[in-house]
Amino acid sequence: MSKYSGIFVQSRNLFRGRSKLQKIAQILIDQSHRQAWSTDAEKAKELNPGNPLDSGYSKLVASAEASGFGVRSHQSGTFTKESLSGVDVLVIPHASEDEWEKTLGEGSPKLTTDEISAVKDFVNSGGGLVVLGESEQPKYGNNFSELTEQFGIKIANATVQDSENNFKGVATWVLADLKKSFEFDLGFKVEQTAFYRSGVLEIKDGSDAQVIATSSMAATPSEAALVAATNFGKGRVVVLADSDIFGDDSIDELDNKNFWINIASWVAGGKAAALAQTKKDPSWAATDPSWLKLAEAIETIKPMQIKDGSIDSTVHDLAEANKQIALVLEAITELTPRFAHQADYLAQVKKDIQAWADGGFGVPDFYDSLELFRPDLKRENNVENLAVFAMYTQNGNPNRNLEAVITNTFWPDWLAEKEQVYQNSAFVPIEFVAFTSGYDTFSAVFFPETVATRELAKFYWGGIFCDREAARFRMVTRAAQQLLFLPLPPDAERVVNDQYLAQETYVLWDLIHDRTHSKGDLPFDPFMIKQRMPFWMYALEELRCDLSTFRETFVLDEQGERLGKYIRYAILFDRLFRFPITGPRVRNYDGLGGQIIFSYLHRHGGLKWTDNKLSFDWDKVNEQIVELCGEVESLYHDGIDRSRVAQWMASYEFVSDLVQPHPASTWAKGADALPVEGELKEMVNAVLDDEFPLNVFFDTLNRNLQDVILSTKGVTA
Repeated sequence: MSKYSGIFVQSRNLFRGRSKLQKIAQILIDQSHRQAWSTDAEKAKELNPGNPLDSGYSKLVASAEASGFGVRSHQSGTFTKESLSGVDVLVIPHASEDEWEKTLGEGSPKLTTDEISAVKDFVNSGGGLVVLGESEQPKYGNNFSELTEQFGIKIANATVQDSENNFKGVATWVLADLKKSFEFDLGFKVEQTAFYRSGVLEIKDGSDAQVIATSSMAATPSEAALVAATNFGKGRVVVLADSDIFGDDSIDELDNKNFWINIASWVAGGKAAALAQTKKDPSWAATDPSWLKLAEAIETIKPMQIKDGSIDSTVHDLAEANKQIALVLEAITELTPRFAHQADYLAQVKKDIQAWADGGFGVPDFYDSLELFRPDLKRENNVENLAVFAMYTQNGNPNRNLEAVITNTFWPDWLAEKEQVYQNSAFVPIEFVAFTSGYDTFSAVFFPETVATRELAKFYWGGIFCDREAARFRMVTRAAQQLLFLPLPPDAERVVNDQYLAQETYVLWDLIHDRTHSKGDLPFDPFMIKQRMPFWMYALEELRCDLSTFRETFVLDEQGERLGKYIRYAILFDRLFRFPITGPRVRNYDGLGGQIIFSYLHRHGGLKWTDNKLSFDWDKVNEQIVELCGEVESLYHDGIDRSRVAQWMASYEFVSDLVQPHPASTWAKGADALPVEGELKEMVNAVLDDEFPLNVFFDTLNRNLQDVILSTKGVTA
């Protein structure tokens, strides 16, 4: 592979055809081993005419489907490799011989040796397993403990009673003590759960299983394991000593339903976790001779160019430059049939390149070809576009060098539908197919204003590389989680592990964020690239749009849009973990937004950093982010009645109340120390490069995660 071939995204056939939102996972609920629980409400009536809710799991199914899972039942037959194919999570509810329970009457409650082997292989390969036992487990005639012991967890013969810590005064309805783990958080938004005539579990010697919930010290038996979880191979297992907890008559009590969704989400995440480090396969361009020719010629020309894109003939051989230009033009011609919908653009860009060469390689002008480069007019999933321009790359190469990039449009049907609500005709989410060295950087955007043109062009589109955004979010968040001993809720862990889910998350976040720039009370032009202002004004604008997007996710939740919760995690973690420590400390407005969020949450108890361990109070986090959004919007609203300078100063006061200014700051001394009577640029010039230094939390992140940050350079997954 040529050293000029760039970095390539995975083979398109991995993601092609995903026009609809993918399900979180496919759950298979066993109904074929004489289960005493039915997923069908009508069958539950047959099992228990007097109290069908005490024999039904229909609410368990409904809650899983509402959370984005696909659910089906295993109605008959044995567990085999074939019957478990396409399944992510296998749920085995309590089963019994007919003399003890009224059952569905299908199959045997005893799993065969082959079935136990099939389930074990399923888990080892990345599947999730949930087994729901019962009190006095042995009497029912099933051999579920024989299965769970394969994973180091035994379902013992007992019934827990607790006269002090119980639900509704019933001694056998015990309230569980939830245990914390730094690896995962099955207790996310779970304050209390009740177990109804629960058995107990025993952890086998040498097992890595963790106890998730126990009986209380006052119970008999005391501090006995009620729930245990373990990793096994690439998969995950959770065993509960009670099956009533998720029955139709119990799942809505206390936080039982949240506990079920956490368990299902966590065991479903094994496969994603196993694939989290998977590298992308090379695209077609990695071995395409025309692309390789184009990339190599451009990389040969690039060192000859200076900042404005021109080539100094007194320093460089223009004959060599012309030779390379001929190769560039030849390669574009060869690539044109692959990009037939771009024929007009590619014809014009060759003219612009030739004109640049014919003019002696002065300042390049791609105005005419830029007018014809319109990815927004063919915003369709998996449409590839070739772009060749003299351009700088934001957060990448600051010089207007010749660059080439092949993009793939990420525009599934569900996103097209969302764009009808959050309208933004210029929004074009893209993935990398191939690129030259200007994008082997931290740049994750492709904007028309970066292109060298003789005059300001009209901007019709903006490209966001969602694969790079998602990949670096995942890398940095995973490293921060390990450094800070942060237990991730199952949904948070999933979006950190799943590249495609992270891309879905980022495109919807970006769509809502971008349109927010033009919404609300705006005391200035929101597209502030046209203005020169103190950098905290840029920080507040980006922060406002993110906070507003965060708040909008609760509307998405109400609409049944499952990406809302993932967007909240992405905004929070990217803002806290990556933005403040990425890039130089020179008027880092993106970083300042994360500093503001941290300080606000820390001040109000939404997060704690104690003993070098980070934790969140998730209910407070949601409330406080919405409150912070309201405070920023109030600042904007009141700014309409202020002068520009007064708004700058009010904004400084708002930020400095949360983030400690630099000790040498002139702005921190107030109006008397500032040139308020002079030109506006004098006010801006008084801003220190690092006006708001990193606090000790971010300093810790910065020292420990810089290698990870640097490793995100040029990443695509």
